[in-house]
Amino acid sequence: MQKHDPKAAALAARYGADAVPAAGPWNDVVASLLTHRSVRGYKPDPLPQGTLETLIAAAQSAATSSNLQTWSVVAVDDPAMRAEMATIANNQKHIVECPLFLCFVADVSRNERMGLAEGVKLEGLPYLETFLVAAIDAALAAQNAVVAAESLGLSTVYIGAMRNNVTRVAEMLALPPGAVVVFGLCVGYPKPGAESSVKPRLPQPGILYRNRYDTSAESAIRAKYDAALAEYSKTHEMTQYSWTERVLNRLGTVKALSGRDKLKAALQALGFPLN
Repeated sequence: MQKHDPKAAALAARYGADAVPAAGPWNDVVASLLTHRSVRGYKPDPLPQGTLETLIAAAQSAATSSNLQTWSVVAVDDPAMRAEMATIANNQKHIVECPLFLCFVADVSRNERMGLAEGVKLEGLPYLETFLVAAIDAALAAQNAVVAAESLGLSTVYIGAMRNNVTRVAEMLALPPGAVVVFGLCVGYPKPGAESSVKPRLPQPGILYRNRYDTSAESAIRAKYDAALAEYSKTHEMTQYSWTERVLNRLGTVKALSGRDKLKAALQALGFPLN
């Protein structure tokens, strides 16, 4: 009998048995990354003392463009605020039930205050590039926190629906101009049954190119992945859907954006001119 190969098993879980890429160097970190899944149901159990600070230390160890550190995070434990945020996020109840909910903020306000304090006008602040740097900084930081949380036996799920109403979320958190919540993050111990199987991703040839972008095999790759995701959704989720159906439903109408079609104007009102 062939000995169990944890590399092959992890790659098969992520890509499907017939789309396993070559297994290269491997360690516990890589193994943990491949088992990531979003969890949308949490026990009320409190986290160990100091967990928040450990996750933030991991987050602050992520790369940050030019060391500008243009992100902040707000830990929200007020039940009424959590309830309203869950409503904004289309009634995602895990925002209320998770023991730790973090709002990650693209934040250029700190650097703007620095410029004012030093008597220097920061001419680069009102540009799209500066907002993009802040949003990327926040995402990199949050992903470090997610990796750290999962290494500690915790589960997570990102809440992009905080962008459904960035203005109200900013009001609740008393954010200054030049700061906006780009997503939330639930952290905690999963309820029994809430931790589903690893969801398959596109085969690597569908996203990995060498020297030139190549769409010649895209239709065949998509058809194969559609079948794999439909089988997964049939087994693990409430409705069966293919990847093509998911993308078309999510991006096919403005209504599906849940208010985020007004995001540019809201960002400008919150102090991001986006020149």
